[in-house]
Amino acid sequence: MKQSIDSAWDDHPADPEDQEDTPPAWWIVALVDDVEGIDDLRVQLVLEVPGTTERVAAHLAPATARRLRAALATALTTIGETPD
Repeated sequence: MKQSIDSAWDDHPADPEDQEDTPPAWWIVALVDDVEGIDDLRVQLVLEVPGTTERVAAHLAPATARRLRAALATALTTIGETPD
């Protein structure tokens, strides 16, 4: 089973000079249960560089997904944004 939750481009700088070292990325969040060696449902976070074969997939257990959510909330609060 694989269920897509959301996906989008990152908010990358428009300056092409900045994109050479840090190219734009496409992120995808999904639920998966067919990861070899894992017997339960995981939150999958994929980052890929469009136009290449570069792709990193993280398979997060619920506790790790909550830790990532907390880190993002802390980052938003630090820059003066309210996490939803």
